[in-house]
Amino acid sequence: MPPPPNIQLKFGPMLIGVFFNMILYGVLIVQAFIYYRTYKKDAPWIRYFVLYLFIVETLNTGFDMYMMYEPLVLRYGTPHATTYFPIVFPSQPIMVVAVSTPIQIFLAWRIKIITKSNWIAVIICFLAIVGLAGGIGTSVKVATIRLFSRKPELHAPALVWFCSACVADILITITLVRSLTQRRTGFSKTDDTIDRIIRLTVQTGMMTAIASVGDVVFFMVLPHTALNFLWDLALSKLYTNSLLSTLNARAGWNNLAGQGSTNLLFTEASGDAPRARKQNESHTNNSMMLGTTILELEEQKQFGEAAKRAPRDEEYGIAVTKVVERMVDPSHFVPETTQ
Repeated sequence: MPPPPNIQLKFGPMLIGVFFNMILYGVLIVQAFIYYRTYKKDAPWIRYFVLYLFIVETLNTGFDMYMMYEPLVLRYGTPHATTYFPIVFPSQPIMVVAVSTPIQIFLAWRIKIITKSNWIAVIICFLAIVGLAGGIGTSVKVATIRLFSRKPELHAPALVWFCSACVADILITITLVRSLTQRRTGFSKTDDTIDRIIRLTVQTGMMTAIASVGDVVFFMVLPHTALNFLWDLALSKLYTNSLLSTLNARAGWNNLAGQGSTNLLFTEASGDAPRARKQNESHTNNSMMLGTTILELEEQKQFGEAAKRAPRDEEYGIAVTKVVERMVDPSHFVPETTQ
């Protein structure tokens, strides 16, 4: 007679994972509300992309809630509850890759714009597509085997899914950090802002990578338990919240950059460059009225024209322009003699 199933190791991690998922869904609602209130001039396709992510995450949360309701309430006390996967369980891998794959491709596109390199973006897109295939394969396998006791048979497609996603997340983080580090200007205000962006990039990018690694480790080391679902069930929410936190942080960076003599412009990802140039020209005129001299560090060109050529960091919507204000020393001012 086989030993009775360990309910604590089977449903305990799944229930805690669903709790994490629901908590992060609440954070996601706030993030989405802030985004749509603050960035009304973002490109329409980006706003629709955020809407798509929100809809998928809403469905994912509903499916996860029913996934635990079925065995713990509907089938409570029956052998079916501990023998078979919940009916909606195959939706979990598909929902995760439906979120992670487009986000990774989106970040690969922005990395291409930042680095002007195609091969890094191609590698990230390839890994994202491989992860998508692995996630779909895992869902199909879950629907096929159905039994908890056959969970180790999910190793092959799940490893393809988790490992490719993990490598893609790490590559995205390293590339963004390296690119932002190279944009240091030597000005404290600008560099402080760039440091903040780097810290946020590491925190958000590595968060999803760590969750993917934890999922793989628990899945491989403890195949007959559900401990890997501590990570797995909240994974999609980590991806979406990471992206939205980066998009929403632009307003804070803009406020920080507005202080001091170094002007760091945060143009919207929608290509709102005309408005940014208008702000640049206004800044130039005000500086001239104060009797300051504006110098372009690389070439002594007109500031407004330099702003038009300033490279924009499409990942964060940054156009960096270095400005030096030189005040006249009153001690060297010689008043005109009156006749």
